[in-house]
Amino acid sequence: MDISYWVCAGITVISAAVSFGYSLAGLRTSDAPSKTASRYAFSRSVALLAVALTALFAGSVGFVAAAAIAMVLVQTIDAVIGAGIHDRLKTYGPALTALFNLAALVWMLVA
Repeated sequence: MDISYWVCAGITVISAAVSFGYSLAGLRTSDAPSKTASRYAFSRSVALLAVALTALFAGSVGFVAAAAIAMVLVQTIDAVIGAGIHDRLKTYGPALTALFNLAALVWMLVA
C-alpha cells in the first residue's frame, strides 16, 4: 500500500470519527422528542466509524474506496443540511471534509 492509500483511509477515518462525535453530542444534548432521531444518527455513525476503521487495516483499495465514497456522501449531505440551517461551520466543515476525502480517493484510485 502506498501513501495515497493511507491518506485516503486516514481522512475517511477522521471524517467518520467527526460524524460519530457530532452524533454523540447530539444524543447527549437532545430533548425527549428528538432523542429517537439522535439515536438513529448515532447508530449509523457507529457503523460508519467501524467500517472506516476496518477499511484502514483491511489492506484493500476497494474496501477503502467504498468507505470513502460513503463518507463523501455523508459529508456532502451534512453540508447541504448546514446550508439549509444557515450555519457556516456546519456547511463549510463538512464540505471541505468531503472535498479532501474525494481528492484523496481520486489520488488513491489513479496512483
